[in-house]
Parts: sequence; structure tokens; C-alpha cells
Amino acid sequence: MKIRIIGCTLGALLFALCDSASAQQPKKVPRIGIVGGSQDANNPRSGSNVLRQGLRDLGYVEGKNILIELRSSEGKPERFPSLVSELVQLKVDALVSTSLVAVRAAKQATKTIPIVMVINQDPVATGIVDNLAHPGGNVTGLTLLTRDLSGKRLELLKEVVPTMSRVGILLDADASTANSELKGYKAAAPTLKVQLQSLEVRGPNPDFPGAFAAAAKGHVNALIAVRVSLINLNSKRIADLAIKNRLPLMNEASQFVETGGLVSYANSDAESFKRAAVFVDKILKGAKPADLPVEQPTKFELIINLKAAKQIGLTIPANVLTRADKVIK
Repeated sequence: MKIRIIGCTLGALLFALCDSASAQQPKKVPRIGIVGGSQDANNPRSGSNVLRQGLRDLGYVEGKNILIELRSSEGKPERFPSLVSELVQLKVDALVSTSLVAVRAAKQATKTIPIVMVINQDPVATGIVDNLAHPGGNVTGLTLLTRDLSGKRLELLKEVVPTMSRVGILLDADASTANSELKGYKAAAPTLKVQLQSLEVRGPNPDFPGAFAAAAKGHVNALIAVRVSLINLNSKRIADLAIKNRLPLMNEASQFVETGGLVSYANSDAESFKRAAVFVDKILKGAKPADLPVEQPTKFELIINLKAAKQIGLTIPANVLTRADKVIK
């Protein structure tokens, strides 16, 4: 009887010790990979910083209950596969990307790591997901509808510059999405009675002065800068050249207007990247990407820079100004 009591006591003690050791084991801190075409650490409005702020708002503290692995192609899309491979090898718990090229590379590299996209293109048409309501696989996130707004941007630009007859489309000739970037503008151009001129640049040392010289030679009246890594990285330089050449500059992202561009019409990047943080949060709490519907933006912003307008000697029509969501003076 005594031996049995000692045995029970010993068993209880061992169980308590094991339970205590288990309780003392540190919880795994989730690691999130973020890969994009450009990462401006000093800009609080950059996508990666807005995403991080969104995670902080949801209770995540970097270095404490979440780890962030940030990777940038620095405008070189050919780097995306290796950057994605690096994050996959780190076994991140979720991978967030703003590049279609990177999302494709990630989808090919892993079938298990959840991927949250924030991309310009239609993810169904490009074969990234099965459909928006039921993505299937390991990819979900947001589509920014950037390409769907091409016709509207050209229409707005015509309102801003009524005499406009020829528009230059500034794009990265090496980007795999170059043709799709032109498609929407080409479709809208005949109705608005404008001609388009493709102004191509290439990395790693894009010849922007050469592109503007070609615009002058082609008698271009206004310019549209497409939203790709190479262009985004040089937004200030492009805006300065547009002012120097007295060209109205329409942009596919609001950052251009903040750095000196004339006008932009786009989704709210801040809202989109905050929503991306919500996707990450849901995934870390056990949700499967296949079950999380892909979201589309519901709010689009018209931003006008009156300072830039004054510098190029342009008067913005009152009926356009009254519709602006934000006016930079």
C-alpha cells in the first residue's frame, strides 16, 4: 500500500514537472515575408510601412509577437524569384507581395505557405486564383483594379487638358505586364479622340530624359505614368521632368502627386494595405487562404496638385477641382 502511494506521488510529481516544462517552452513567433518592387523605409505611406502599421493596430509588435522579413527587387523584376525562394526557405508563416511576378513565383515555389497579394492585375484573368469568392489554393488578398481604371484616367486627363490630342504612356518595356498596361488606354483613346505614344524605359539605368525628348519630338500634350516598380522608384525624378517639360502628368498611384505630379486617380493605398494586414491576421489565427474571398477596392481617390499646375502654367477646370478628394496647394 505504501509503495503504491509513493508510486502515485512520484507519477504526479513527474506529470507536474512535464507540464511545467511544457508551459515554459517559448511560443513560436510568426514570421511574415514581404516582397515588393520598391520599399521606401523612410516613407510612412509606403505599402510595407502601412502594412506594418496595420499589423500594429491589430496588436502585433515586431520582435515580440511577430517578425517581418522585408525584401525588395529595387525595380529589377528578374530578382523576384530568388527573393521569393529566400523567404520560402525561411519557412515564413505568410508571404505578402505587391508584384504579380512575385506572386506567380511564390505560387510555383510553395503550395503550403499562405500568400497574400496586393496587385494591380485581375487575379482570375492572370490565373492566380480560381475565382474571387473562392480563390482555392494558397493565394488570396486584394486586386487594386489599376488596369480597370485606365479609361477613366484618360477621360479625367482630357477634362484637365481639353486641348490634349496626343498622350505619352511612360512604361517599363521589360515588365511582363507592359502590354496589359497599354490595353485599357488603347481601348479608350478613340472615343476621346486622342492618340497614344508609348514612351519606353528600361532598367537598371532608365533613360527618362530620353523618354521626355521622344515625347517632345512626338508633340505629346500630356503624360501618364504607369504603376510598375521601375516607374515607382523614380516618381520624384519623373515628376520633376514633367514640370521641366511643362507636361501635365497623370499617375496611377497617389505617391506621384505627393512628389510633384499633377493628378492621380487610384484606389486608396492606405486602405488596401490595412486590409492586407487583416488578411495576415486571419491567416495567423488559422484561416485558410482558399476560404478568404479576394477583395476589390470600393474607394477611389482623385488627387490634384495645384502647385504642379501653377509650375506648368495650367489652370485646372473648376468642375474637376470640385470632384477632387484631395487638393495639394
